[in-house]
Amino acid sequence: MELMRAARLHLPTRTLTVEDVPRPVPGPRHVLVKVEAAGVCLSDVHVIDGTLSPAHLREETVTLGHEVAGTIAGLGPEVTGWRTGQRVVLQAGETRDGLVLTRGVDYDGGWAEYALARTDTLFALPDSIPFEQAAIIPDAVSTPWGAITATAAVRPAQAVGVWGIGGLGAHAVQLLRAIGAYPIIAVDPSPAARRRALDFGADLALDPADPQLRRQILSATANRALEVALDFAGVPAVREQALTVLAAKGRLVLVGLTDKPLTIADGTRFSYLQHRILGHYGSDEGAVPQLIALAEGGRLDFSRSITDVLPLADAATAVQRLNSKEGDPIRLILRP
Repeated sequence: MELMRAARLHLPTRTLTVEDVPRPVPGPRHVLVKVEAAGVCLSDVHVIDGTLSPAHLREETVTLGHEVAGTIAGLGPEVTGWRTGQRVVLQAGETRDGLVLTRGVDYDGGWAEYALARTDTLFALPDSIPFEQAAIIPDAVSTPWGAITATAAVRPAQAVGVWGIGGLGAHAVQLLRAIGAYPIIAVDPSPAARRRALDFGADLALDPADPQLRRQILSATANRALEVALDFAGVPAVREQALTVLAAKGRLVLVGLTDKPLTIADGTRFSYLQHRILGHYGSDEGAVPQLIALAEGGRLDFSRSITDVLPLADAATAVQRLNSKEGDPIRLILRP
């Protein structure tokens, strides 16, 4: 039995350890992927700290990591159309028996030397896109892409506010710029995050504590207010603030995850202005190949998104850095 290194989370104790485990063997319609890069996401931090818990995990321990890129190392039975050595990106989850499962949460993910993937969750990766940049596409980029293009259905020249300029929010700004939203207004309490928002293409970056926030948004939008507000922070105060600067028939899209209740302070105003609140999670199957094509074609550049690359043995350090926002990371990458 061949072994490999993997970062495993023991759910009952929320203990993360890097240990030797059996290398998986691909079954029918599965391939074995040699992991070249795996992203560290805030949702990984929340699974570790207990804020989030797997809904469908059958074991007490799971290999984390839902942002994965690598090369095919082995083919299982009934696999066609793929070859060993081929560069690939893995979808962040899959559907089984009608259930939507998340890689690295509900089943073993990519914080390991090797990972299994069903062939319908694989996407070919062009040579022009580095593994580190490719790994983050299935969540850090595809989740805001889905929120913007599908759930919010943002159109060119619509005014959009983005609350929370972390790993997902920063990419939301970049993607909004790419599809022609205007103006793009970023809101974050961190001066570093506001600077990052401007670097990524925001037209205005505001502190949520600024008493002039509403006036500045109205000024920037010629008194239209926002057609769309995107909450990537998952904070109740953010949602309450966003509702106060939505235009008539405006949409508030909830992307950041929280177990706190959603409160509408003024129900009459909400109904009169015909506001809508939409939940969002992940992205559809077409998002990742769309983004790969846009990156290959030079329309999107994710090189600024990779803050640092660490060895798999330093998984706990990466988690701590992201949780404490040390160095204001956008995405940290583990390399087995």
